[in-house]
Amino acid sequence: MGEEFKLTDEDKKILLKIVRQTLEDYARQKKKPKLNDKNFSQDLMSKTGAFVSLHKRGNLRGCIGIFDAHSPLYQTVSDMAISAGWQDPRFPGLSPEELKELEIEISVLSPLKPAKPEEIEVGKHGIYITKGFYRGVLLPQVAIEYGWDRETFLEHTCLKAGLAPSAWKEPDTEIEIFSAEVFSEKDFE
Repeated sequence: MGEEFKLTDEDKKILLKIVRQTLEDYARQKKKPKLNDKNFSQDLMSKTGAFVSLHKRGNLRGCIGIFDAHSPLYQTVSDMAISAGWQDPRFPGLSPEELKELEIEISVLSPLKPAKPEEIEVGKHGIYITKGFYRGVLLPQVAIEYGWDRETFLEHTCLKAGLAPSAWKEPDTEIEIFSAEVFSEKDFE
């Protein structure tokens, strides 16, 4: 998938429905829904990384994703929904009562590519930083939400990785970038 990858509105609605259905089934029965992929587009069948972000009253309530997907996109978002809802270590698992208050956001990712700091475009790129065993990622929309410039975005990605804010300047720190097609339920209300 290149950066020109564009999902149709219909594909986006299907993915949002899959996440919603997965959250509801898992909250009530602790199992994933059976998904019928017979009529899915080629894009929904592609092995593409994705993040699922859950918000409750405007605040983050869970966010988990994967870059190297080994499953079709529709399956990946279902898996990430369960991870965001019940396996994000920053939050307790979701309760069934919370489901009606959740806003679902999906970020479909382009492949990672190595980058120099000056190549990062705030609002277009997400950042993935690696140094030794430390790893941190921030999605493109995070810099926009907080009004960060490029350097602040790099510093916060380092902090997320458990590194010093200036670690991005060190020669053994790997910086990779990606773009994301981001959409949420409120886009279709």
